[in-house]
Amino acid sequence: MEAETSWTNYPYSYITYVPEAESYREQSDDEAKVETFSMDSLLPDDLLERILSFLPIASIFRAGTVCKRWNEIVSSRRFLCNFSNNSVSQRPWYFMFTSTDDPSGYAYDPIIRKWYSFDLPCIETSNWFVASSCGLVCFMDNDCRNKIYVSNPITKQWRRLIEPPGHRSTDYTAMSTSVNRANQANRAVNRGNRTYSVSIVKSKQVPGNFFQCDLSIHLYSSETMTWTTSVNDVLSGWRGGNESVICNDVLYFMIYPTGGSDHRHGLIASNLSSIGSSSSGILMRSFIPMPCSLTCGRLMNLRERLVIVGGIGKHDRPEVIKGIGIWVLKGKEWVEMAKMPQRFFQGFGEFDEVFASSGTDDLVYIQSYGSPALLTFDMNLKYWRWSQKCPVTKKFPLQLFTGFCFEPRLEIAP
Repeated sequence: MEAETSWTNYPYSYITYVPEAESYREQSDDEAKVETFSMDSLLPDDLLERILSFLPIASIFRAGTVCKRWNEIVSSRRFLCNFSNNSVSQRPWYFMFTSTDDPSGYAYDPIIRKWYSFDLPCIETSNWFVASSCGLVCFMDNDCRNKIYVSNPITKQWRRLIEPPGHRSTDYTAMSTSVNRANQANRAVNRGNRTYSVSIVKSKQVPGNFFQCDLSIHLYSSETMTWTTSVNDVLSGWRGGNESVICNDVLYFMIYPTGGSDHRHGLIASNLSSIGSSSSGILMRSFIPMPCSLTCGRLMNLRERLVIVGGIGKHDRPEVIKGIGIWVLKGKEWVEMAKMPQRFFQGFGEFDEVFASSGTDDLVYIQSYGSPALLTFDMNLKYWRWSQKCPVTKKFPLQLFTGFCFEPRLEIAP
């Protein structure tokens, strides 16, 4: 199967248009010349703008090449704001990396069920850290972990953030980002200038003590363009990891035992409004156990609800996956939303104990590291569905696939 024409053929920053066609057709001498016209010429700009706003986002770029008038409409700030308000026709996309050496891959649009060859800005290799929120995607390198970019992958606009505080050489790092949606109902606000925050959770073993771990939380604000360190703490019997997410101004991140615990995973909730907390043991006061023994857990923000997608371990061998479940956190209790039917679980073929999963809005994506197969789950409809087959094949047995989801937006800028 071949992918759609490369997305780079429709760059937002440069959209060409074609001259308008002739308005008359040739007729015989006995016939009077009859003027012909396109239907859109009868429509006022505001009505045509409204109609175009219901197109899938990929079609917006094609619409800009129809004629000069359409190009001016889809390039206007008013259209971008109206387009973002039309949530009916837009759903989160999924980007799948197809190489371990470079960040090349394909983006999947679940509305029209098509894959696009897609180039990401800033990112250099597929093993970089990735976090997304409301159309913005944050990338951080996996070596020194000091290159942090915030970008809109659709428009290719990006910004590099200043280096966060704390040690560069950490054992584990978790990154998350959150765009302020508080003013979303106010249509007078310039949506392209929404504020956002980026959090970095750094974890490093205490020298000479495998049982303890130094953990710090650093928060970046786009309003002040500065980093602040909100928490410095020492965990005993636990360490940080690579999984975190922000929901309702609360940072959630997963922790893992270093010994002496019956739990394979745990969850910490840290209120981001509490700046400068450094008392010992403060983080473990907000410890939340997992819903069951999980082989791995993937955190995500779905409409400001904390959701975890986890691999369910066997009772006698908790490190071996037997299924996948989805839970929502309500207070400090997990509520089960769904379990993957066995026919879908088996459809992945060989399924590792760890896998890729991300989601936003009401859509969850699940992908096996060992296969380009992609499964979606609609939280509202409680409906499982395979994506259209990705136009990539497995070239060698140990080839790994991963990815992330993001909201396709035109109006937001880093």
